[in-house]
Amino acid sequence: MADYKSKGGGHDRARMAADKEYDVRDFADKFEISPAQAKCLIERHGNDRGSMLEREARKLKK
Repeated sequence: MADYKSKGGGHDRARMAADKEYDVRDFADKFEISPAQAKCLIERHGNDRGSMLEREARKLKK
């Protein structure tokens, strides 16, 4: 049992886990780009799902 119940772990959905294939695949599916393109974007722009990463993904989709 955890000592601090208010400090539970969990996955931060605001961040991408580039090493987790399901995160990369879900992001790629959302923007209709390839997983390789998604991983490249994450490596280039960081793992924050904020506007920069999503904006760049939208550009690739076009």
